[in-house]
Amino acid sequence: MVVSNSVPAKTVAEFIAYCKANPGKVNMASSGSGTSVHLSGELFKFMTGCNMLHVPYKGAGPALIDLTAGQVDVLFDNLPSSVPHIKGNRIRALAVTSAAAEPSMPNLPTVGATVPGYEATAWFGIGVPKNTPQPIIDKLNAAVNKLLADPKMQQRLAELGGVPIPGTPQDFGKVIAAETAKWAKVVEASGAKVE
Repeated sequence: MVVSNSVPAKTVAEFIAYCKANPGKVNMASSGSGTSVHLSGELFKFMTGCNMLHVPYKGAGPALIDLTAGQVDVLFDNLPSSVPHIKGNRIRALAVTSAAAEPSMPNLPTVGATVPGYEATAWFGIGVPKNTPQPIIDKLNAAVNKLLADPKMQQRLAELGGVPIPGTPQDFGKVIAAETAKWAKVVEASGAKVE
């Protein structure tokens, strides 16, 4: 969760108070309607009662340009694209949206520390067509898990703010089912649409 340097809030609690003192006047940028960045902000709005105007962009780059210029107020961005702007003091990080602290930014609190139960993370996985033979699935799963165990890969993912999550195809299926149910509620509550 990053804000423009023109926003006076220095913490998540201060940002919530700022939003509530300025209902409908705080602009929440996203990398596009229906993206994980957009829905992370909608979840925040839903859980805090903040009334913010969604401003969708065509990608994180344009959203970050306007955030650094003070044209928008807040962005629930994925860490890799925001880190250079945070480190360059062009924007201010208030918190990470993951449930746990980010090892590359240990002094940054989680949004959940202020908004209990808030968690929003982007994840990536590998899928195969339905009816792919089980031996092929097993071989691919073993190769991916081996790659995720490689120290060089773990270091590179950490540099990007990522965390490897090895597991079985069944584990990944459970993640997909849980995430689909969670975000369906956010989409329904917010009325979010892909444009």
